[in-house]
Amino acid sequence: MKKNFAPEDELLFLALGGSGEIGMNVNLYGCRGRWLMVDLGMTFSGYEYPGVDLVFADLAFIEERADTLDGIVLTHAHEDHIGAIPYFAADLGVPLFATPFTAELIRRKLEEAGLLDSVELNVIEPDDGAFPVGPFGIRYIPLAHSIAEGNALLIETPFGQIFHTGDWKLDEDPIIGEPTTEEELVEIGDSGVLALVCDSTNVFNPAPSGSEGAVYRGLLEEVQRHPGKRVLVTTFASNVARLQTLGDVARETGRQICVAGRSLDRIIEASQENGYLLDFPEPVDFDTAMSLPRGDLLILATGGQGEPRAALSRISEENHPLELSSGDVVLFSSRQIPGNELAIGAVQNRLAARGITMVTDRQSEIHVSGHPGRPELEALYGWLRPEILVPVHGEMRHMQEQARLGRASGIAEAVVQQNGDMVRLAPGAPGKIAEVGAGRLILDGDLIVPADGDAIVMRRRLARDGVVIVVLETGGAMQIETMGLPLDEDMPRFIAEAQTDIAAALRRLKGAARRDRAEITEAARLAARRAANRWSGKKPQVRVILAGGLV
Repeated sequence: MKKNFAPEDELLFLALGGSGEIGMNVNLYGCRGRWLMVDLGMTFSGYEYPGVDLVFADLAFIEERADTLDGIVLTHAHEDHIGAIPYFAADLGVPLFATPFTAELIRRKLEEAGLLDSVELNVIEPDDGAFPVGPFGIRYIPLAHSIAEGNALLIETPFGQIFHTGDWKLDEDPIIGEPTTEEELVEIGDSGVLALVCDSTNVFNPAPSGSEGAVYRGLLEEVQRHPGKRVLVTTFASNVARLQTLGDVARETGRQICVAGRSLDRIIEASQENGYLLDFPEPVDFDTAMSLPRGDLLILATGGQGEPRAALSRISEENHPLELSSGDVVLFSSRQIPGNELAIGAVQNRLAARGITMVTDRQSEIHVSGHPGRPELEALYGWLRPEILVPVHGEMRHMQEQARLGRASGIAEAVVQQNGDMVRLAPGAPGKIAEVGAGRLILDGDLIVPADGDAIVMRRRLARDGVVIVVLETGGAMQIETMGLPLDEDMPRFIAEAQTDIAAALRRLKGAARRDRAEITEAARLAARRAANRWSGKKPQVRVILAGGLV
């Protein structure tokens, strides 16, 4: 029998994703026997899941209690906060709540998945104030971030207020949007904040994150430094403020702008439908761009993370209608996401080999983070004065460090948790009270399956050691095929020796075992694997096929 975990007299917090990792954010709040979900994100796969693109939090805990889930509130439109919606929202069967820009990107996802009529999407306008979701009262608190309409949530509960930051930073010149002021945050603090659930991403950064306004000045100076050259800028497509900045830079430097990348096209369209980028220059098409004098063109392209099918990667391979030549310039107005270093390096090496100049944020102020450094965290602590700090959105080292920083800044209680830790926020002393399942799921082809399932385990083994296929035919004939063994010219001798070893192993079988398909298969498998290990040092997967009758 499943335990409710949200009785009348407790306020609970549970992260199913995003705590102990950066990305895949899924957070739950429990009160009066009901649950509220904040964000439903995913992350992109890495080398550990071969053949897989998307990774999700395992929602089994709340799926088993879907009748107690009242709604899903989305803080902003980054994929690690909304990317799993098309895959799970319809089955959860609860309404979604989002501000207009975020809602538009969600609507497009649902439309693409054929789910527009299956999921209730509620658009919360900036001036709507608080709205109820079950026993919770929700108010969006605008904060600066690297996307339009980044928001914290002020969550009213019978036990007190929770300030859930989402992804945020402080920025006096954000270019897009009007973040909540210091005075307004102090007023929230004056009203009492029980718990601050806070972004930990940049806790080790001793400096503030920096302003988008400074990036405008840095990009303008950098483009002006290269007259007569084609300049390509790559950035995160979702950074609407950066797109506004680049439109302004193009206009200021007298360059036409060309946009390369479907995700950029989608973000520009969605932004303009919601009142952003209304003065963005009309982009020219690829043919027009290539006919312009080199110094009259600014290219805005996807691919700053080394994605192989993105525009910049294809341009670096000379496999795109847009072309760069020796002396042209690429500005990387983005940071390297951990895990993408090799892919980014490969793109940069191809560009360097062709004599193309590259500038990154290490050389010029052409990018700032969307997450708070230590001074910003300390400022927020002072304004809100929470009783409890719950670090999220970070690896364990980030969350532990933020807990230390919070305590040093005067916060009485800091609870370090990770995915699956059930935390009681009230009443009484806050802390972990239980653990629940919080694994990972993957999108493997068209199927959502456990990340630790047999298919992925076998795929890793095949990638590491290769495979040997042995076909035993009636009458003693035998065929052997291999994939992934590093034998090359030694392959014929290996196959001959493996055939000899297998035949000997089968002759050693006695009595009924000589007619038992399982015994025959295992004897042949072990003999083939030992031969492969002897020749290559590898321990490949071996598959034995018995053709026709018994051998």
